[in-house]
Amino acid sequence: MIYACLFKYLIDDLGLGTLWQLSQGSAKSKGQYMSLTYADMPLDRCSNQRKNKRWLTAEFNHQDTLFCIINDGMSLFSHDDTFTPIYLSKSQLDSVSIESCIYLGKGAESVESATVRSLFTVNFEKLRFSAQEELLNLGQWKNLREATPKLAVIDASIQALAKALDYWHTTHQYCGKCGNASRSVEAGHARRCTECRNMSFPRTDPAVIMLVEHMFPDGIARCLLGRQASWKAGMYSTLAGFVDPGETLEEAVIREVSEETAVVVENPQYITSQPWPFPASVMLGFTAVATSTTIDISKDDIDDCQWFSREQLANFDSANNIKEEGIERQDKKSEYRIGSGDSISSYLITAWQNKKIGQY
Repeated sequence: MIYACLFKYLIDDLGLGTLWQLSQGSAKSKGQYMSLTYADMPLDRCSNQRKNKRWLTAEFNHQDTLFCIINDGMSLFSHDDTFTPIYLSKSQLDSVSIESCIYLGKGAESVESATVRSLFTVNFEKLRFSAQEELLNLGQWKNLREATPKLAVIDASIQALAKALDYWHTTHQYCGKCGNASRSVEAGHARRCTECRNMSFPRTDPAVIMLVEHMFPDGIARCLLGRQASWKAGMYSTLAGFVDPGETLEEAVIREVSEETAVVVENPQYITSQPWPFPASVMLGFTAVATSTTIDISKDDIDDCQWFSREQLANFDSANNIKEEGIERQDKKSEYRIGSGDSISSYLITAWQNKKIGQY
């Protein structure tokens, strides 16, 4: 069960009302594996109710309703290094119209309480200049992934949803069928063309991400990890790629591994998924067993790809613990590292290392 609490922080010096943080007491169980960042959504999206204009207006005007502001893909956090997310009340945004907002959902204060409140998101550019100036004094704008290590799982999930919906509206202002302007409808969860009336809905691009394993003749199981040249030195990740039209997820796993590394795999097994609004994907995690081991990356843009044993992974550094480049490390364990802990790649690698997933 998720235990969600709402905490108020009075901003006495600014007189701007209250700063809210949605925080979590205990994470929802994800089977036998650790919890995934951005994947513990506490809100009921109220898919049916939000289409009712009277209901939506009442929620919009309710004194307990909170608003999440997105500015060029960034979220608003407190000025200090705690990165406390800032949610505003309706009284702080009296000039905002319901048409400019996107409904996120409704959540309970706690499991024991029947009290619930709605959350909306609104783009910074939709605010009056005076409101924009106040927000600049109230907090700081940060990319979500930069703040995520400090966030409660619930806050990260809400901010991810707000960011994803805001991005879709920003990049889909015109009808994909006739090219005329479209407008937001259904509480921001659809857009309707002003001319041909064509409806479009928030886009999410499915991508497979896979932990490929093989039992080598020496009796040691190894997994296949690769890296891009643009990444920090020594950083490796599981392979990943977008699903093509007319393709099953399993076919995408097999194709992507072959295209990127020339390694042949079989038996793709679905593990779990993760919302990834960077900018608009859902990551579908798999394991797969390699039937070949020779790596050829000459036909793809991968910088390097290698097989790693569990013993080698145990000596990897976590990207979250890496100091700035050029500074001598006192606790250096390895020249290799895995990616940020908020990604499903890190999740899959750690689960395989601990023998929670995979055949070997």
